Amino acid sequence: MKKQFPKFETKVLLVLFLVSVMLSSPGCAGNRQAATPKDAAGFYQRGLDYFNKNDFDHAVADFNQAILLEPDYADAYHGLGYAYFYFKADFDRAISYYDKAIQLKPDNADYYLNRGTAYMNKGDNDRAITDFDQAIQLKPDYGDAFYRRGFASHNKGEYDRAIADYDKAIQLKPDYTDAYDSRGTAYYDKEDYDRAIADYDKAIQLKPDNEVSYNNRCDAYVSKGDYDRAIADCDKSIQLKPDFANPYKNRRRAYSGKDEYDLAIADLDKAIQLQPDYAEAYYYRGLVYKAEQKKDEAIADFKKVLELNNSPEWQQKAQEQLDELGVQ
Repeated sequence: MKKQFPKFETKVLLVLFLVSVMLSSPGCAGNRQAATPKDAAGFYQRGLDYFNKNDFDHAVADFNQAILLEPDYADAYHGLGYAYFYFKADFDRAISYYDKAIQLKPDNADYYLNRGTAYMNKGDNDRAITDFDQAIQLKPDYGDAFYRRGFASHNKGEYDRAIADYDKAIQLKPDYTDAYDSRGTAYYDKEDYDRAIADYDKAIQLKPDNEVSYNNRCDAYVSKGDYDRAIADCDKSIQLKPDFANPYKNRRRAYSGKDEYDLAIADLDKAIQLQPDYAEAYYYRGLVYKAEQKKDEAIADFKKVLELNNSPEWQQKAQEQLDELGVQ
C-alpha cells in the first residue's frame, strides 16, 4: 500500500513532505511591509515574509542578498534549500544549499532533518536515515526526526523498524496525526488490518477532516472484506476532497468485491480523469474489463500502462496480464 499524505504533492512520483520545521526567526510576522532592508538579517527576514506569502522569486532574491552581504549566513542557505524543495521540488539544488548550511552550522538538527527529507524524496532512503540519525543525536526528543526516519525505513520495507520510530514519535507527541496514519500503513503492509484500522481511527479522531486517513481506512476495510464500511470511508474521503484520485481507486475495490462492476469502472474512470497518468488505475480498470470478458477494453488499458512508462511495478503487472490474454 503506497502511503498517502494529506499535504503537498508534486508531479514527481514520490509524495513530497511539507517540511514541518517552519522557516522562522524572532519577529517574523509574515505580514510586515516589504521595506528595503538595511542588512543581511533584514533581507533574510523579508525573504521569510515572501516565502510565507508563496512568493518564491522574491524570497530567493532576498535570501541571496542576505548571503551576498554575509557569506556565512547559514540560515539564508537553509532558506534557499527550503524554497527550492517546497516550491520547485528541486531536491538536488535543495540538498546543495542544505550542505552549505550544515557546513556553516553543523550542530543544527533542523538542517539535517530537511536535507534527509530531500534525500528521501529522491529515493535515497539510506542517506535520509543517516541525516535523521544525526538530527536525533543532536536533538534526542525530535519527534519529526523519528517520524521521518520511520518513513524512510518504511520505504525500504523495514516495517518493524518503521513502527518502532512511529511509536517514539507518538510517545513524544501524542497528537501526532501523521504518525498514527503512517503506523497504520506499516501495520497494513504487515497485513495486520485490525491494528491498521485502530491507528486510522485515532488519526481520524485527531483530525476529522483528514481525507487521507479515511482513504487508508477504506483500503484496510476492503482488505478485510468489509466492503460496506470501505465504501462509507471512501465516500467520506471524496466528500472532503473531491479531486483526490485514490479513494475512487479504493472504492472500486469494494464495488468489485460486491460484483458491482459498472460502479467500479465509473470510479476508475473518475480516478483517471483526475490523474491521467495514474498507471495503477488503468491497470485495475483493465482487470475489471477482463473480469467482465471485455477483452479489447482490457487490452487497451494494459497497453496504456506500458505507454505511460512511469511505474516499473505496474508495467510488469500489465505485461503479465497481456501475456495471459495472448497479446504479443
